[in-house]
Amino acid sequence: MKRLTAPRHPDVFVIGDTAALIQDGKPLPGIAPAAKQGGIYAAKVIRAGVLGRPKPPPFRYRHYGALATIGRNSAVIDFGRIRMKGRLAWLIWSMTHIYFLIGARNRLLVTLQWLFDYITFTRGARLIAGFDPVAEQRSAWGGDGFAGCRPAASGAGSAHVGRFNRRPARSQT
Repeated sequence: MKRLTAPRHPDVFVIGDTAALIQDGKPLPGIAPAAKQGGIYAAKVIRAGVLGRPKPPPFRYRHYGALATIGRNSAVIDFGRIRMKGRLAWLIWSMTHIYFLIGARNRLLVTLQWLFDYITFTRGARLIAGFDPVAEQRSAWGGDGFAGCRPAASGAGSAHVGRFNRRPARSQT
């Protein structure tokens, strides 16, 4: 899979989280830079095939460094020789993420949202720590989400609705 194609399918490319690649005896990380590099490589292979040129050499991931936020005003950076932690690392982490967004409008909107969240101490993304079947059913049946999706008016579906939505099932008269 050094050319990022599925076994026995040279026209199907496998990149990002769907690819399990080993390089220098270690698995490649499932992170965005690896996926982006894989996408660029796949585009080069496709372009070479379309233009009748020789294919590029096998894919090789290049790790440029790691950035991680570990809280408000704190992050860690590892660029090989340069390692940093704290507030300066957090500012670099923030600017790097803004830089890699596509389009000036997106950069401006995210910067303003982050600035507002920072000033007002608004919490960012939250983790989903559990499963709520009642909320899932409501969402799937249009209660809070998919308009037009309704349970069947008869048959097994109506008993299912009453049990999960905690609303009595409609009588079939």
